[in-house]
Amino acid sequence: MAVAFTTFPPYNGPMAADDLGFMPYGEPAEEILRWYRDAGVDCALDDTPRDRLAEARAALEAPRQPAQTGRSTSGNASASAPQPATGFDQHIAQAAAEAKTLAGNAATLEDLQAALAHYDGCPLKQTAKSLIFAAGNPHSRIMLVSDVPGPDEDRLGEGFTGPAGQLLDRMLKAIGLDRQQVALGLVIPWRPPGNRAPTQQELAVCEPFIRRHIALIKPDLLVFLGTLPAHLLLGVQDSQIKLRGRWFDYRDGDHTIPTLATLPPAHLLKHPAQKAQAWRDLKALREAHHALLPREHGTSSDPKA
Repeated sequence: MAVAFTTFPPYNGPMAADDLGFMPYGEPAEEILRWYRDAGVDCALDDTPRDRLAEARAALEAPRQPAQTGRSTSGNASASAPQPATGFDQHIAQAAAEAKTLAGNAATLEDLQAALAHYDGCPLKQTAKSLIFAAGNPHSRIMLVSDVPGPDEDRLGEGFTGPAGQLLDRMLKAIGLDRQQVALGLVIPWRPPGNRAPTQQELAVCEPFIRRHIALIKPDLLVFLGTLPAHLLLGVQDSQIKLRGRWFDYRDGDHTIPTLATLPPAHLLKHPAQKAQAWRDLKALREAHHALLPREHGTSSDPKA
């Protein structure tokens, strides 16, 4: 795709990009592209610019809900009464309620994926290239939940790919599994721009979908890759190192699912010395999986094996 740049005369004489920390007008298109690359810009989102700060301000300046004017029956009631929500808070609450309704109405994984595709309550949908919903075997008794898609997943439109996905395949193979014997899901189905951490608002509107995803899979074992799934879905706030290797109980209605927290492949690529800790977690998962096998009545090709 050819990209056309309009150049202008340099402002107040020539100056280098290092002088002010940004690329001035008048530089060749090749230098501008190089500066964008060095700054971490890795994709074009729109054909025309969007003022996202103005959009956020407009949401914040939306009319606030009038405060309650009824007479209080307690002298301290007015001091403890909750403050009226801002327009932005109301928007997030409405988007989260809509997400919960859409997710709850999904009777199948196909319904859930379609609901996500039509859902516009998460701003990450506007900046990501692809919706990354799931991978692996939806009929498996083991489900792995990761945090967010990476650049490879977003570019290819497929989850758990790239170097991290290849490492995950090797990790599973080491305990006699592959991705056709596990279900794979993500807390956030759209890549955050620049691989930044999701905001609390983004987590609030995506949480109902991943919980419904787990409910539809009905796994006997859960594995949470990294802190984000554990923090959001288990309510624990320990660090990644303190979480890994521990078993938790994930509640799905009246059903409790044993859940193992471990290190995500992307983290292990950056910190290979911690692979030994991940291997201990994998062996614990293998033992838990083998404990399920006596209840199996199918052959080794059974997707639930």
